Amino acid sequence: MPAQALEDRMLAETICSAVSAAGLGIAAVTAYRKRFLTATRIAAYSLVPLGLVLTGAVEWLAGTVFSLTAWVGVGVLGLAWALFMTTRAVERRSLGKAARDTSGPRAAAPAASAPAALGKAPRPAGRPKGRAAAADQGDDFSDIEAILKKHGI
Repeated sequence: MPAQALEDRMLAETICSAVSAAGLGIAAVTAYRKRFLTATRIAAYSLVPLGLVLTGAVEWLAGTVFSLTAWVGVGVLGLAWALFMTTRAVERRSLGKAARDTSGPRAAAPAASAPAALGKAPRPAGRPKGRAAAADQGDDFSDIEAILKKHGI
């Protein structure tokens, strides 16, 4: 292991240990104030960096973060993502344009124009026919008239 990698790892481990120690101190103060649930949650969060150091994840991360090859790989992945998203945007734009060309602004569904061709418009199912419709409208107005008279209008 090169000396630079060893120094990077030691620096990362020292920072993680200090963060864990500070978090445990804050948890102790919080527990002293009788807020045990919050203190337990803070202690759990503060033990995560220490656990990462002990499992070796920090060593791997330190080796990756300070590696030029790793950052070139991140750049290549970013370029691949940008190219992929550009092709998707161009594809959506061309598909949208093709859909507008075929449909046109005056296009209608075949079933929508069928009643117009027969000369009769279909009646909605919820509407009554003839005198029953007029009676229903009269009832509606009588209710409104009663409300207005009640309020002196």
